[in-house]
Amino acid sequence: MANTKSIGVAFSDQDIIGAQYVLSDEQIGYTAAAQGSVTQATSKSTGVTLNKPVGVITMNNASLATATNVTFTLTNSFISANDTLILTLASGQTTPGSYNVFVNALAAGSASITLRNISAGTLSEAIVVNFAILHCA
Repeated sequence: MANTKSIGVAFSDQDIIGAQYVLSDEQIGYTAAAQGSVTQATSKSTGVTLNKPVGVITMNNASLATATNVTFTLTNSFISANDTLILTLASGQTTPGSYNVFVNALAAGSASITLRNISAGTLSEAIVVNFAILHCA
């Protein structure tokens, strides 16, 4: 076989078809030890620091007017400039569908996260945002 190196009872091929895919019949994710949590101290725009690859951010329950954005910084040593940060609104909403959350900037060591009130009124809720980092080369 071309480009094959014997390693005993098996071969180490450099051109394995499908080697770029990860397939699973079970869960793929982080262990419980990889997760952390943090709570905003004084307002929805207060930055937070959590040096874990996956975590929970509990936002401050300060008021947020309808059709208004608030942005805060997540400082995290696991984030690189090429990563993808996945965000999910986990809880804290009285009415589901009242908010959008998204990453609007990413740099080595930090991400800028925006929460938008898309409801018809002012809301004062401690929104819980889950995040997970997907590392990219």
